Amino acid sequence: MKRRTWLHQGCAHCLALAGLTQLRPAWAQAGGSAASAPASAPPVADGYALPPRFDRPDLASDEGGLWAMMDREERRLRRSPFRMREPGLEDYLTDLACRLGGNHCPDIRVYAVRAPFFNASMAPNGMMQVWSGLMLRVDNEAQLAAVIGHEIGHYLQRHTLERLRDIRARSAFGQFLGLFGVVGLIGSIANMAGALAFSRDHEREADRIGVDLMRRTGHDPREAATVWGNLLAELQATPGADPTQESILFATHPPSAERRDTLDALSIGASGEKGEAAWRTRIAPLRRELLADEIKRGRPYETVALTTRLLSREPGDAELLYCRGEAYRRRGVDGDAALALADLQAASASPQAPPMAHRALATLHRDAGDKAAARTAFERYLAAAPDAPDAAMIRQNLEELR
Repeated sequence: MKRRTWLHQGCAHCLALAGLTQLRPAWAQAGGSAASAPASAPPVADGYALPPRFDRPDLASDEGGLWAMMDREERRLRRSPFRMREPGLEDYLTDLACRLGGNHCPDIRVYAVRAPFFNASMAPNGMMQVWSGLMLRVDNEAQLAAVIGHEIGHYLQRHTLERLRDIRARSAFGQFLGLFGVVGLIGSIANMAGALAFSRDHEREADRIGVDLMRRTGHDPREAATVWGNLLAELQATPGADPTQESILFATHPPSAERRDTLDALSIGASGEKGEAAWRTRIAPLRRELLADEIKRGRPYETVALTTRLLSREPGDAELLYCRGEAYRRRGVDGDAALALADLQAASASPQAPPMAHRALATLHRDAGDKAAARTAFERYLAAAPDAPDAAMIRQNLEELR
């Protein structure tokens, strides 16, 4: 069987492994200072020993056929309109995955996917995708490394290959492929939960490996427990919610009572860098777009929980205030109108106010019967976004309000 020796574009670590170039840390690429960069840590003595790179299986074999299916999905993903093409983003993600994956770097291809749900996955052929909902929710690079490292752990232990073999003859197989190819972008998560879930033993292995990979790259392993806890709290914000029915990630990675305790135990006595400044610099150009997608997702309880947590770190941020205010407005339970008004007024008063904050505030005033306030807010929206797609409709609204 032939070894896969090709190197993908933008992977400085792949070139370094081949002895062709000097590494430039992602921290420097993302605008972080040298002082904030995590120093590369040597493998811990009792840590996980990375296996050798995987040979590409013969196409005629059972495994080769599964790889061929993943290759086909990857070709579709490359051309997909869901793929994010922000300059440097996939290079940044690839660099992080390569540091975590070590000698497996040449076999890892990372794709950024515009999908407003918390998810990352890695196929047996080395294709990884990171969804925009995950990027919106992590607070720093260490949390991102925790999720990517966990998925690499599944890859290194060939868990996903086992799952593919196990369900190949089942009706859920097409949905499983959708996880990798965005064919079933949202899909029926409830139908996938039982058929596609990794076992608890697989989860424990992936957690242990992910934490160990974080130690080696100098990331703070304690952030692994934080990111999973944040997601679970967000999903539980909706009354009566079941995370395995609400999250595509938890459909295949079931949450358990022991999960956070296990991650906490694995990181006892550990330390490292979080890389918060580097991650904020990287995600800043995309955040307004990602927050707009979050609103359109139509899960206001989760959006309120998410933005409240983010505002605790960035109080007064106009984009976050607008997003939470709009979620309150759309949710519309008792007391939400007053909460929406407070957030939208604060967002609109900011010099960094997104134009949509004025539009949402105008709609809130109009629904409350305050025509004068609605007119003022609509006029501010048109002044901020005169070429908005709905500008003609807003001008008609202004005429009616007069």
